[in-house]
Order: sequence, then structure tokens, then C-alpha cells
Amino acid sequence: MRKLIKDFKEFAVKGNLIDLAIGIIIGTAFNKIVSALVENVIMPPFGLVFGQRGMAQYQWVLRAPQTDASGAVIEEAVVLSYGIFLQACLDFLIVAFTIFVVVRVFNRLRNQAEDEEETKVPTPKNIQLMAEMRDLMKEQGQTLKKIAEQGK
Repeated sequence: MRKLIKDFKEFAVKGNLIDLAIGIIIGTAFNKIVSALVENVIMPPFGLVFGQRGMAQYQWVLRAPQTDASGAVIEEAVVLSYGIFLQACLDFLIVAFTIFVVVRVFNRLRNQAEDEEETKVPTPKNIQLMAEMRDLMKEQGQTLKKIAEQGK
């Protein structure tokens, strides 16, 4: 149990937990933006073309509502609301495509930053230090190789 608590503290202190929480919060807010975009900007033109206000209005009535003589509903209608499903699918596609674009841009920037020959983007200090260490180890390896060859 102590190891579990220690591992959790290490996980939380390293920032992984905070990064995860921030990602969830931003993702939730982004989902609201995408839903508003789909419902209020993208779907109204579709509704205009197909004759209804929004995609959520599309449905198949499997059984009409049962009413009594006064008009009160005795049994609710059975409705297959495929418009809501289609709108959710469109929301998903927009979110997935946007995340794909963002990840692609970040990966491109990271690859440029890690490329030592790239002059437009400054190489991070840790990458520079690792490159210098690699070069020094190559030089030492060649020096040791020469010494070994001379000793034979």
C-alpha cells in the first residue's frame, strides 16, 4: 500500500496528473465549442436545404402517441431520433479532425526543434547537450580505437 501511495505521489508531483486534468478541462470546453459550431453554424444550412430547422429534428415515428378524447397523452410516441445521432457523429468527426490537426502541428514543431540542422527553430538545451555528449563519445571512441591499434 505504501508503494502505491508513493507511486501516486510521484505521478502527481511530476505533473502527469495536472496535465491530464488540464487536458480534460480543455477537452470539455472544446467539446462545447464544437457542439455550438455544429448546432448553430453547420446544421442550419443543412436544415434549410432539407426543409427542417436542425438535424436534431430528423426522426422516424415508429408509433404515434396515444391520446384520449381531451387530447391528453395516454402513451408516449415511440420515436427513432436519427438526427441527434447524425449530429453527434458530425460533432465527433469535427473534434477528431481538429485534434488530428493540432497533434500534427505539435509533432511537426517538436521534430523541427529536435532537428540539429534546423536553424529556424532553436534546439532545446537538453537536445543540444545530448548531441554534444554523443559527439564527445564518438571522439573518445575513435581515440581509444587508435590507441588500441597502436598497442598491437
